[in-house]
Amino acid sequence: ATSLWGKDTVETEKILIESSEKKKPRVVCIGPAGENISLIAGIANDRGRMAARAGLGAVMGAKKLKAVVLSGTEHIRVHDRNEVRRLSRRCNMYVKFQPPFVSGPMTAYIGALTRMLPVQFAQDGMLFKIMLKKWGTVSMNQLSAEMGDSPLRNWDGSNTDFGIKKSGSVNPDVFTDCEIVKYYCFSCPLGCGGICSTNDDKYERTHKPEYETVLSLGGFCMNEDRDSIFYMNELLNRAGMDTISAGHVAAFAIECYEKGILSKDDTGGLELTWGNTQALIALIEKMIHREGIGDILADGVKRAAQNIGKGTHNAAIHAGGQELAMHDGRNDPGFALHYSVEPSPGRHTVGSQLYYEMFQLWKKVRGLPKVRFMYPKFAKYKADKKKALMGAACSKFMNVVNGAGACLFGVLIGVHRVPIFEWLNAATGWDKTPAEYMIVGERIQTLKQSFNIKHGIRPKDFKISDRALGIPPQDRGANKGRTVDIEKMMQDYWEELGWDRETGDPLKDTVERLGID
Repeated sequence: ATSLWGKDTVETEKILIESSEKKKPRVVCIGPAGENISLIAGIANDRGRMAARAGLGAVMGAKKLKAVVLSGTEHIRVHDRNEVRRLSRRCNMYVKFQPPFVSGPMTAYIGALTRMLPVQFAQDGMLFKIMLKKWGTVSMNQLSAEMGDSPLRNWDGSNTDFGIKKSGSVNPDVFTDCEIVKYYCFSCPLGCGGICSTNDDKYERTHKPEYETVLSLGGFCMNEDRDSIFYMNELLNRAGMDTISAGHVAAFAIECYEKGILSKDDTGGLELTWGNTQALIALIEKMIHREGIGDILADGVKRAAQNIGKGTHNAAIHAGGQELAMHDGRNDPGFALHYSVEPSPGRHTVGSQLYYEMFQLWKKVRGLPKVRFMYPKFAKYKADKKKALMGAACSKFMNVVNGAGACLFGVLIGVHRVPIFEWLNAATGWDKTPAEYMIVGERIQTLKQSFNIKHGIRPKDFKISDRALGIPPQDRGANKGRTVDIEKMMQDYWEELGWDRETGDPLKDTVERLGID
């Protein structure tokens, strides 16, 4: 791969596809970040779409593996094609239902209203589906900033720092206005992705950035420049670097600079202040190429804090070394729980109280708690058996979904509308009940936890940083006064899965019950 080394992910994929003699070849590859063994590097396919989290690109880079080219020619056969089609047609009816909805700027006021109400309304996934089909994940930009779902200014800010006037620069419409064509993943009828035209001479066409990218490179760094977010998104996708982690590291560096821990000499002349767009872009370029301060930052906030010292660990917000996603556990404690207990920590794609409401698993799996249509907000912060049941159910279910190769956004529409259990039976010829599939998911979760422990990883070390738990609580904004009782939530979750309540190690009886040798 010598001729490809140093090329970005889009160039690499183009060269390999054009030179392949296979029919419809597909490519996964790394960019310069993976080559430089950055611990926040990912793996790219489809012209820069990223499997970004957990440093997978560094694994390929360490092995000097630039890319893998695959070409499949066999038909995908299923046990009962007619049943698969019947189930799919019924599912598509829900996906295609698309009534008129508000404009992009109005989503901010929905978020503000949600913030001000003393009660919480259980969310039906159809509302999210309508927003997703209209805008993609950027539908959440202003809504999340206003309601307290999106962390801001390195987890130390709030909607009062990035209010409606500032967040208006990233309202959903400003991104879809640039959309040339929608992007659909394989066999998906929804199409939440998009290819956009930009004002940048270097990258005239780019993927529409996702919500996580917009907020991590936007409000999290107090950056109000939409065009810079388009540019950095493309830059990082081509480099093969995680946009969520990149935004976290940049915000960490900005906080260190503003507190006088990093000097202008340390940053190579960059004025790392909140909202300084050009300095933010330059810093990310340094991280990609491991130049100067970028070499220290390219391995994430935990390593950066260890190398810099001087009390910077307080500004390094992570779970076991993994930077957190753009969903605040002080707003939904379920996110804080799953950031802290998943065998791959810091994930926003497994569970939360919101996800549990939208999955509506109680409609298929007997014994799971049903969520009331309306409940007081303070109830979210009570650590109890019900929350443990909900958290464990999310973990089990998403293991089934991921094992099937299905999509989180799809199943958020609800299991009574997106028939993942029935699809699996029709595809395989199995005759498992939803409860039996949940046991499969439980087995996967326990196996992953056991793997970590075998290799010396302590589950307690994944507990997220205090600032993201509201320790101390914020004194302003949407999450004012809120603290998450993460210790009890973690213990209750471990106990619900049959793991040791104090250590998180799977108990012998649990391992035997699940048939794990």
